[in-house]
Amino acid sequence: MRRAAWMLAAALGLAVPASRAIDFGSILNKAIDTGKQLHDANREFTTEEEVALGEGLASGFLGAAPLAKDANLQRYVNRVGKWLALHSDRPDLPWTFGVVETDTVNAFAMPGGTVLITRGLVKRLSSEAELAGALSHEIAHVVLKHQLKAIQSDKNSEAFASLGKGLAGEAIARRGSDPVGLKSWGANAGVELLKNGVFLRPLDRSMEYEADKLGVVIAARSGYDPYGLVGVLEMLAQVKSDGSGLSVLDTHPAPADRLAELEGFVPDVEKRVREPQALEARFRKTVGAQ
Repeated sequence: MRRAAWMLAAALGLAVPASRAIDFGSILNKAIDTGKQLHDANREFTTEEEVALGEGLASGFLGAAPLAKDANLQRYVNRVGKWLALHSDRPDLPWTFGVVETDTVNAFAMPGGTVLITRGLVKRLSSEAELAGALSHEIAHVVLKHQLKAIQSDKNSEAFASLGKGLAGEAIARRGSDPVGLKSWGANAGVELLKNGVFLRPLDRSMEYEADKLGVVIAARSGYDPYGLVGVLEMLAQVKSDGSGLSVLDTHPAPADRLAELEGFVPDVEKRVREPQALEARFRKTVGAQ
């Protein structure tokens, strides 16, 4: 496991099988601005570049927002997340999951496979199927490379020229299996993204709808009730934004619109899956009765 992912796993106190608020959305936006200058928009990011960018952002998150100190909760969410990721189309990424200690209701996926969910969202969930639905939506963003597509489609963004030079051309030397400069670039990017300020700019609505649908499929593949995400959206429809601009309600389409997109899709998925897992006791033991 790469260094930043290992550091996050260590911070979570994980022992898993091979399976105050911070503005998550706007950190991605600054990553979009930075990444455009770091990358030729006419070619695909390599997996190494994607992971390096994600690891730099993960390090930035760890330095700016505390992880919840509940080791059992961290271990539980990480295991559920890794199980879901195993059933995605990118199971070999260095997937890592964590719970951030904030009452803000949100979740965030970084390129390369780090997914963070806030305590504020977790405590409002009522089942493991809903947790799986929320995590699968974020996993879907990574699988579909939505963040990277946003970087490549942003033709007019300004970013840090000095960092751009670090990935210029094809001249990055290699030592062993790691490109020299990628890790240091990723670490510097994470610091710069936080130090230089952020601007809230959600992903395109179509990407959110696409992540909802793929998330339902990933959850169902993993043995969960495909209506888990529906439950999350129904809950969010009852929650009011705290006015900070940081919550999922401020960075995603309205829950009602997302539910409308899923209305005919989820029943079709349900027909194709076996009986979902019954894991309510495990959820309530770890998260606590609501």
